Amino acid sequence: MPDVTLTTLQGLKQKGEKIAMLTCYDATFAKIACEVGVEMLLIGDSLGMVLQGHDSTLPVSVDEMAYHTACVKRGNRGAMIVADLPFMANATLEQTLNNSATLMKAGAHMIKVEGAAWLAESIRLLAERGIPVCAHMGLTPQAVNIFGGYKVQGRQEAQALQMIADAKALEDAGAAMLLLECVPSELAARITQAVTVPVIGIGAGSATDGQVLVLHDMLGLSLTGRAPKFVKNFMREHADIPTAIAAYVQAVKSVEFPTAEHGFSA
Repeated sequence: MPDVTLTTLQGLKQKGEKIAMLTCYDATFAKIACEVGVEMLLIGDSLGMVLQGHDSTLPVSVDEMAYHTACVKRGNRGAMIVADLPFMANATLEQTLNNSATLMKAGAHMIKVEGAAWLAESIRLLAERGIPVCAHMGLTPQAVNIFGGYKVQGRQEAQALQMIADAKALEDAGAAMLLLECVPSELAARITQAVTVPVIGIGAGSATDGQVLVLHDMLGLSLTGRAPKFVKNFMREHADIPTAIAAYVQAVKSVEFPTAEHGFSA
């Protein structure tokens, strides 16, 4: 496929065509995902859980993220590569800039950071220096110890209004994209309409501009044997991995996934 850029993604949002994003950690899966139409590959710090076997994403280092980003880059065939800044890699502005530069040099086209309105200054500095940023809001797994577990965020109206205001503030600061995790579907729809940048959802209903899942989750692979409510196992109906990933892309594009059962209510 032709190289996916921010212009491509903006065009998809304006046309109303959904964006298919998937986590990816190596060259072979990157190539397969590109060949079946995945537009964005996310090197998620979820690798701390699905690859390394930790019980959270917190132990993942910048060096590990850079290693997997470089692996994905070698197999990539035109998708946009997004890399997570791992836990505390953005503790200071200087660290944010240096660690983001490391991931961009490894092959990322965009950096994803977790948080809320407090990210605005760092997003502005990164954007000014040529680094596009995806702001990850809602359930931000690096803050699992603050949240008291992996819980839906934004169920109260005051929380919801704050999240909408934060989303607008981050867009104003220069965020190129938003990712909403585990927020009520109706709130995700409101945020998607409130900003002009593309909004990707995971456990955020079908009204967002696109969807992302963890690769292992959508292939039915799990260390615990449990899957989050927002996951669909695409291997159940398909004989091989490329076909299952292609089915995921098709289901996102046709808005057959996610269904109401994969989302959350306020």
